[in-house]
Amino acid sequence: MTSSPTWRTRSRGSKLLPVEVSDALPGADLIREGLRDLASGVESIPSLLVLIGAPRLRRIGFDVPDDTPYFPEDRLYAKLAEEDSDSAHSRYNALIRKLVSFERAAECVKP
Repeated sequence: MTSSPTWRTRSRGSKLLPVEVSDALPGADLIREGLRDLASGVESIPSLLVLIGAPRLRRIGFDVPDDTPYFPEDRLYAKLAEEDSDSAHSRYNALIRKLVSFERAAECVKP
């Protein structure tokens, strides 16, 4: 059984503590997949989405790499357009909405 990605929070002693990502958060499965892909070095739609949200996800406590030399927004749109150019714009916007919903919900449950 593989462990699910976690997010971390600082305790009073300033140590990072792992916290499970709740399945109740909107888009948790997509964010988990993106974090796994990033850890494996795979460029995928979920990993690019996580990179787009990286600054806010890091502030919340997620361990997102910061050494990405490309523009994830452009790469995500290009990947979506490769699959289906007619729906790329609407799919891109839907994914961004899902990311923002996840971030907002995660901020609300942050210990």
